[in-house]
Amino acid sequence: MIIIQLDRITVNYAGRVIFRDLGWAIDERARVGLVGPNGAGKSSLLKVITGSVTPDAGMVIRAKTVSVGYLPQDIDLMPGRTLLDEAMVPPPGLAQVEGELARIEAQLGDPTVYTNPGALTRALERQERALEQYEALGGPRHAGTIRELLQRLGFTPEDYDLPADTLSGGQKKLVALARLAAETPDVLLLDEPDNHLDLASKARLEAVLRTYSGAVVIVSHDRYLLDEVATQIAELENGALTIYPGNYTAYSTERELRRLRQQQAYVAQQKEITRIEEAIKRFEHWASIVVDERHIKQARSRRKMLDRMEANGEIVERVVERRQMELQLNGWRGSTKALDIRDLAMAFEDDLLFTDLSLLLRHGERVGLIGPNGAGKSVLFRLILGELAPLDGEVIVGPSSQIGYYAQEHQTLLPWWDRTPLDLIRDVAPKNESDAIAFLLKMLFTYDQVRQPVRTLSGGERSRLQLAALMLQRPNLLLLDEPTNNLDIPSMEVLEGALEDFEGALLVISHDRYFLDRVVDQVVELDGGALVAYPGGYTDYLAATGRA
Repeated sequence: MIIIQLDRITVNYAGRVIFRDLGWAIDERARVGLVGPNGAGKSSLLKVITGSVTPDAGMVIRAKTVSVGYLPQDIDLMPGRTLLDEAMVPPPGLAQVEGELARIEAQLGDPTVYTNPGALTRALERQERALEQYEALGGPRHAGTIRELLQRLGFTPEDYDLPADTLSGGQKKLVALARLAAETPDVLLLDEPDNHLDLASKARLEAVLRTYSGAVVIVSHDRYLLDEVATQIAELENGALTIYPGNYTAYSTERELRRLRQQQAYVAQQKEITRIEEAIKRFEHWASIVVDERHIKQARSRRKMLDRMEANGEIVERVVERRQMELQLNGWRGSTKALDIRDLAMAFEDDLLFTDLSLLLRHGERVGLIGPNGAGKSVLFRLILGELAPLDGEVIVGPSSQIGYYAQEHQTLLPWWDRTPLDLIRDVAPKNESDAIAFLLKMLFTYDQVRQPVRTLSGGERSRLQLAALMLQRPNLLLLDEPTNNLDIPSMEVLEGALEDFEGALLVISHDRYFLDRVVDQVVELDGGALVAYPGGYTDYLAATGRA
């Protein structure tokens, strides 16, 4: 049963049409992955459904009884409160009933009420009605439901007293999701709920979403999550929404098939149109030589045929390929042993991260480094880069290895923070201004952006700028720390293709399971201070550890 209908929705922002005449029907048990390039309007579309953005035209149709819960990209929890305090915040309706019950309780303790039979009866009747509402809204079960959800999302009772404002971005999202899911809205709208989560947390999130009783619409760049959860993909691109049945992999295959069919139909139709136009020219030419009404009618008939095709919308459009960044990571032949880590130990004060860590990375190998948040993966990178000194052991970088480093928080861009992408490119490689601008345009920057301060760029734009710098540095040993964070799916696919062609060694920290399956030939897990290697990609790692 359809519970939300979007009818011919148009939204403009700052003079730009985000989408026009958009239609969408959401079923009561839908599991929809909403995908599309950055800037396509996915977050705006969710806000239209919640009512926080009013469309310029069209309407959102839903029954009054249909409730919608929305999880935004950025979550702010109240300072001075604990994790459990924030999770236990009741929904507005329940909070209102609890307030009413507290007021009635206070009245029942007032001598002017309990000594007055009429006033006492009215107060008790109001209390009875409020208790019925409290029961209907799940009040007695609310605290238990929250604790159960927190447990399913990976929190333990020991975590409950953690200050809310010290939680990581991923933890804040999970707390907000527990609070939202406890309300059991008919539709959950989730804007990148998996951001900043480690692999175990993503798996738990997927389990919660698969068993949710209502509809779920997820904006995510995590293709593995979309494969695990979604039964339908809604692609938003160029202001239009296209629905594909199945998960992300099915969508990816079907989308390519549709584009191939469309291109074949376009080529065939263009040949037919050319044949008809040539016939029109011949008949018109003959009619001009010999005045023959039959030739004039034949030319007119074929002209009407073309006009009808256009009027009836039968003209097949040419397939326009998405504009993608032109990333090439060429590399070159370096040391056979690109990186050799021997018996490495590291600690901060009394916090021992790891001991006796060893890893050999050879030229041409692609290794994915995984592990829970806080295990020390980024610290290991800093040790390799020489930014930190180990307690014990050594890091040997091959004599012919040139490191290229991609930082998760874009720290490599800090020297240019108040300068421009144009400055950065010309500092990294000798280029004249016009060549540097042309290079940045190929990485999907606009003319305006190349002269903006780097600090004003979005997360995705900073990620592309880091990749652009790596491309110019021509390293043959890549250390990539969460390179797919902030990238949209088309850009991820370009990066994966570039890494497949890269001549050199790769060590990449990633929580992107789809990316790991496509790129790496070995997974190394850092957990509990130990490093364990597994041949193959992420799916092979799951099978080897029995976690599939």
